[in-house]
Amino acid sequence: MAARESGRKRAVVQKAKTRQRATKVQQRADKMEQILDAAEYLFSKHGLYGVTLKDVAKRVGAHHTLLNYYFVDKKKLFDAVFARRAVVTSTRRMEALERYEAESAGAPTVEGALRAFLDTDLDLYIQGGENWKNYGALGAQVANTPEWGAELMDAQFDPVVLRLIELLKKALPGCAEQDIFWGYHFVTGALMLTLARTGRIDKLSGGRCKSDDFEAVKDRMATFMAAGFLQICERNKGKK
Repeated sequence: MAARESGRKRAVVQKAKTRQRATKVQQRADKMEQILDAAEYLFSKHGLYGVTLKDVAKRVGAHHTLLNYYFVDKKKLFDAVFARRAVVTSTRRMEALERYEAESAGAPTVEGALRAFLDTDLDLYIQGGENWKNYGALGAQVANTPEWGAELMDAQFDPVVLRLIELLKKALPGCAEQDIFWGYHFVTGALMLTLARTGRIDKLSGGRCKSDDFEAVKDRMATFMAAGFLQICERNKGKK
């Protein structure tokens, strides 16, 4: 009897310890998300060099030593912020491209490939709220920082970009490779400008267009860019 009672007490204590460990793990995970969200917001507004670890700690409501505990320096924090959502968007786009190729049964179109690539990404910014839009603005900064941004973009996005290029080559069998790569260059430039949400289109259009209206962009961008691919490929057909 006493042995059974002792065993029950040990089991209760063990369960309590297990719950406590799980709670601490969850608390650390939650705190990490808060740190990354705060850093993402600040980096998207002020860039890598305009933010300090103390700024991030202040926004989180924590002492700066907490940031030093998780990250040895600001660049490590920046890289973690950038990688967190990069893996989501690159994975989703890769899956969309694979799915589209299967559905197209070996006959992809330029617009179909671009919609798999662009629309899937834009959906994240449409549906993901302000945090995802902050990440989009951050990505636009990184893409336009040749000193170190290109390396980050290469590491996170080259596989999915090259997968898109493969599909575009199938859709444009007679097109010179350089024209396909230039076409992608123009596509990504337009996408990065969109994600930057500068507000310039709002002013130029007298309010008819809004820089954060990603639904309007999604409705138009792939169609517009597909026409550009087709035009330059047709114009340069036969040229070397």
